[in-house]
Amino acid sequence: MCGIAGMISSHPKESDLRKMLEKQAHRGPDHTGTFIDKDFAALGHNRLAIIDLSSDANQPFTDTFERYHLTFNGEIYNFKEIREELKDSYHFKTTSDTEVLLAAYIKWGKKCLDRFNGMFAFAIWDTKEKILFAARDRFGVKPFYYTQKNKSLYFSSEIKALGSVLNRDKPNKKVWANYFTYGSYGMPDETFFEEVNQLPGGHRLEFTKGKLKIEKWYDFEERVAKINPYYSFEKAKEIYLKLLKDSVALRFRADVPLGFNISGGVDSSLLLALVNQFEDKKMVNAYTFYTGDERYDELPWVEKMISTTKNPLNKMKFTAKEVEKSAELIAKLQDEPFAGIPTLAYSKIFEQAQKDGVKVLLDGQGMDEQWAGYDYYLPEADSQTNIQGVGNISPFRPDVLTEELRSLANKPSYPEPFDNDLQNKQYRDLFYTKIPRALRFNDRISMAYSTELREPFLDHRLVEFAFAQPPEFKIHKGLQKFMLRKILKPLVPENISFAPKRSLQTPQREWMALELREWVEFQLKGLKNSKNSDWFDFQEIEKEWNAYLKGENESSFHVWQWVNAALVLNNQ
Repeated sequence: MCGIAGMISSHPKESDLRKMLEKQAHRGPDHTGTFIDKDFAALGHNRLAIIDLSSDANQPFTDTFERYHLTFNGEIYNFKEIREELKDSYHFKTTSDTEVLLAAYIKWGKKCLDRFNGMFAFAIWDTKEKILFAARDRFGVKPFYYTQKNKSLYFSSEIKALGSVLNRDKPNKKVWANYFTYGSYGMPDETFFEEVNQLPGGHRLEFTKGKLKIEKWYDFEERVAKINPYYSFEKAKEIYLKLLKDSVALRFRADVPLGFNISGGVDSSLLLALVNQFEDKKMVNAYTFYTGDERYDELPWVEKMISTTKNPLNKMKFTAKEVEKSAELIAKLQDEPFAGIPTLAYSKIFEQAQKDGVKVLLDGQGMDEQWAGYDYYLPEADSQTNIQGVGNISPFRPDVLTEELRSLANKPSYPEPFDNDLQNKQYRDLFYTKIPRALRFNDRISMAYSTELREPFLDHRLVEFAFAQPPEFKIHKGLQKFMLRKILKPLVPENISFAPKRSLQTPQREWMALELREWVEFQLKGLKNSKNSDWFDFQEIEKEWNAYLKGENESSFHVWQWVNAALVLNNQ
């Protein structure tokens, strides 16, 4: 897990490259490296050493003949198997997955991507042909931002790195308008800033002679279509459990200490159970946060689960007093709007892991999308809903926007490549809404504390197999994530395996109206004094805020949106 940066230009400046790397230095404190191909390109890298800790694996990494130069963020989990396949055609000088990635590209070209099981964003510069080849993993776990100026291309792991050398701080009003009106965080190629794009997950990029070419390399629909949809329930469960164990085993590959995150839900309980099936991992550290509010805390569930495995449990309490400082820090690191106070509380896990010397954490992201875990997946739910737990109450307040900004809002439309509503909702969440934004939030939070976050449940083999299963394996008599619960049942206490989904983990609604009232009002004042104040009708904001204080707080997301906007926009 690292940071990458580069520019393809007739005048690449190493000083500019250094500025970019400095802006994202938190992503890789172990080594900073550069490569310059005079008059053509400059590549840079911030390294967080996880596999092969020696300096030989530092980046940018060069092949034996010094033709190809690689800057790579992420992990290729099956690198040992690929290395074995390549051992007769490539002379390896390290034990790193970085070298395996480069060797695979030299051997198979762009087709190497299909062989990788991992999370990655990387760029390879060919000094002979003067071509940049870059790619992003299937679901976009690792970020890749880029912008063009004249005939030059600049890329990085974080938006702020691009902004350090180019004027790229102009808000993309359409994306912001959709955020306030529909809760959208943009399409897979968009950001909240004009002229800054992201390479969508599952896509690759080539840039040469000032021309940019982007192609989709991961065909999810095709992969799903190849899976047998007629397995019996027991056979499908057996296959999926085997894949689960293999995915977790692959993600244990590291030359540094590991830990994992746990909440009281089904997904992280399953992760805990699977971790402890590996004899040498039984005492791996577990991390969780709580707030001291029993209405929201999952700590009792976590402790009940941990009592069956005896893993060391690190409990971090997050309080309202910490919100202001934490929000300022996370806003700077996110660059764009992020989820609310639960995101801030979540960051305490990584802060503690860093103090403990734990460089890799496993997380349980991705099961709700695979096994239809959100309430809006139920047959009677509104197919347009994409927020869990809000019922019929809209979490948005578009009336606080001026007519000019509101007119830019255009309800996002997502592809529906499948012949049924359930799979189309799952597809939307995997590639357009839930997973892309969660992965972005999680990447920035983990990297803020130089910690690698691995998502074993987003192994593409798992996602494809689960997605292809019939609806009754996912939702049975109103019970969601049915097969997953059946897998978990013999591994944990039954009241955990069949516990309902809980959507909130912090008292955000209450804190914002009480302990954080002054802070919220300070942020609203900051929004009013910002250069983007012409986006809002502040009389309408005041009206909504007063209604919230009087008890109309079924949802607090609209208030968080305004606070978040102030934090992000005033940080530019």
